Amino acid sequence: MKDENTTLARLMRMVMRSMEQEAAPNPRLNCRKLHANNKQRMKPSPDRKQRPIATNKKATHDYAVLQTFEAGIVLTGTEVKSLRSGKANLKDCYATFPRKDSDEFVLMNLHISPYEHGNRENHNPLRPRRLLVKGREARRYRQAIQEQGLTIVALSMYFSGPYVKLEMAIVKGKKHYDKRADMKEKDIQRALRRGDE
Repeated sequence: MKDENTTLARLMRMVMRSMEQEAAPNPRLNCRKLHANNKQRMKPSPDRKQRPIATNKKATHDYAVLQTFEAGIVLTGTEVKSLRSGKANLKDCYATFPRKDSDEFVLMNLHISPYEHGNRENHNPLRPRRLLVKGREARRYRQAIQEQGLTIVALSMYFSGPYVKLEMAIVKGKKHYDKRADMKEKDIQRALRRGDE
């Protein structure tokens, strides 16, 4: 009798295990679902918080802005830490293509101060930094620089979520009389605002 009970108990356990295995999902499929969910979560949200780092006020004074666009930038760890404390200067920076045969887009003369708590691995403040744009866009910007004689300058730098982004502009240099006309127009606008108040 005991042998029958133990055999019956073993049989029942085996049936229960097989039913549990059928009901349990395949762990490989589960991993794939989790991986797909992580990919969906990692997509950047269009409404990221933007925190300004630096602006180039001189650019709008010296140049006529024709078109603006956003570009990413390749930075080292100490550069990002220095930017978090707001130590950047966009005054004389411009974008160019250093080699004629490639579409590598580089930002020159962007000054990011060395990180205060950095060690010997600290960065060079004026090193050329690679800009991140799509290849088709890079070819269009190269054409604007080479054929039309335009310049690309940085207008502002900001954090977009965890990423550092630059607002770049394709610009044309202003003549001296253009600057005077703009100053005159600003004075008129300022006088009109004062008259309304």
